[in-house]
Amino acid sequence: MTQHVDVVVVGGGQAGLAAGYHLRREGLDFVILDAGTAPGGSWQHMWDSLHLFSPAEHSSLPGRLMPAQAGGTSPDAGHVVDYLADYEKRYDLPVQRGTRVEAICRDGDRLLVEADTGTWRPRVVISATGTWSRPLLPAVPGRGVFTGRQLHTVNYRSPAAFAGQHVIVVGGGNSGAQIAADLALDGKVKVTWVTQRPPRFLPDDIDGRALFDVATARRRALDAGRSDTGRSDTGGVASLGDIVVVPPVRAARDADLLKASPMFVRVDRDGVVWVDGTRAEADAVIWCTGFRPALSHLAPLQLRSTRGHIATEGTLAVDEPRLHLLGYGDWTGPASATLIGVGRPAREAAREIAALCARN
Repeated sequence: MTQHVDVVVVGGGQAGLAAGYHLRREGLDFVILDAGTAPGGSWQHMWDSLHLFSPAEHSSLPGRLMPAQAGGTSPDAGHVVDYLADYEKRYDLPVQRGTRVEAICRDGDRLLVEADTGTWRPRVVISATGTWSRPLLPAVPGRGVFTGRQLHTVNYRSPAAFAGQHVIVVGGGNSGAQIAADLALDGKVKVTWVTQRPPRFLPDDIDGRALFDVATARRRALDAGRSDTGRSDTGGVASLGDIVVVPPVRAARDADLLKASPMFVRVDRDGVVWVDGTRAEADAVIWCTGFRPALSHLAPLQLRSTRGHIATEGTLAVDEPRLHLLGYGDWTGPASATLIGVGRPAREAAREIAALCARN
């Protein structure tokens, strides 16, 4: 039996919940379909030592401040999971768990959402599936012949699994720096941190609050018609660095445990090889090499360009006015992949959807 609603939100993580909050305020009939079996989105799968860049009060979804974590530290991933579960319950958001959306198709004046538990025929779809389920592994020569253990960021939990081993951590972003620091500070793991270019640490006093302020300034500049130059006042933090110096990263860096080696050129059975022929044997390689948006459910709509990108204006898909994309990064709203940043694009999407439903 096909169910009719105003809006189907695909994904019940932070972006899906923020969308639900604003859809409820607009008085729309909606459902949130989530493939996970428990609340918390990707936060329930993060590594054990992960903490947010910012204090709780600067890491909140719309309408509900995140409570401080005991001990006064920046919240860890478990605290975020508890907050998201409470948020979902507090606002009685209609999340259907264990429901995997397989395809979204056009069906006359509506979209048809086909899931493994049934079908929905909404006026509008908000895709909020994030990126965690689609890790990116680089095409490094020889990667398939390595006999040691290979993991992506999504599989890493703690140093305990690597005691007495040599681990190569690949990636010059926040995940790479934090996981390399986590392993190095443990003292029982030999770590080689490899980056494509020399790592660029942000100033020590820059945290998530400052990043959000910069993203907001960028949004205002773009709205005012100024070009996105990449400067810190309009284009993000590109001119300042890539890596937020959270306490474990600072501790490892200051202890001289966080030195980066250049990227190797190939992998062999026992380790990696650099361009000058230098090689290092390794027990494991952890690829902290990023993610791609999880958008396979949108394939029937044929919205991707030849470069694999879906064109958007704000959150609205340019070639499908019944589809919004939320929380995938700056291309769906500056800072929209963050807890504090997703609220504004979620609100704007809900308002646009309410206006569309009122016209039709």
